Amino acid sequence: MTETSTLHFTRPDQGEELARAELYGLLARLWLAPPDDALLVQFRTAVTEPPVPGGHLEAPWHDLVAAMRATTATQAATEYDTLFGGVGKPEVLLYGSYYLSGFLNEKPLAALRGDLSTLGLTRDAERGETEDHVAYGLEVMRYLIAGDDALTCTLEQQRRFFRAHLQPWVERLCDAADAQPAAATWRAVATLTRAFMQVEAQAFDMVE
Repeated sequence: MTETSTLHFTRPDQGEELARAELYGLLARLWLAPPDDALLVQFRTAVTEPPVPGGHLEAPWHDLVAAMRATTATQAATEYDTLFGGVGKPEVLLYGSYYLSGFLNEKPLAALRGDLSTLGLTRDAERGETEDHVAYGLEVMRYLIAGDDALTCTLEQQRRFFRAHLQPWVERLCDAADAQPAAATWRAVATLTRAFMQVEAQAFDMVE
């Protein structure tokens, strides 16, 4: 899987599925690394409506746009490092195994790797993050929605992956980030991520 390089902030009338995929891609990008100047420019010209329709996302989207317009690339990089980097254990861990088992590189990661293998997906060997990094999981969902493999990229595969590998823990990550006094930009990222996870969970409830 590779990082989404450009974000188009697709409007709902261009296709709700494409809008879902791009929101997953945007969130993956923001959890993986701080925004650079090019991404911040996009936020300064972004539409004010949420890219995925639904009132539940409207306020979190507005807050994210406002937070991105209020920061700089340097400030965002400092905040990201304070929250998720540094020497020793970070203030907030971004890996599913930690939230599901209390430890890194445990059974949840092995289970995830098994499911990714079934989907024909592998980790980019040049990246240091393991597959249970939140950005990787969000990017997998983007692929399952917008990919061109008709046998793999189905609603049922989306549902299975979301239920098994995102829904059980991502909101806990969002709560952990939100609770940090140093969080500003990533409080908005966490709020939108949490709201989007809730919208997705409700949508999958309707197809079960």
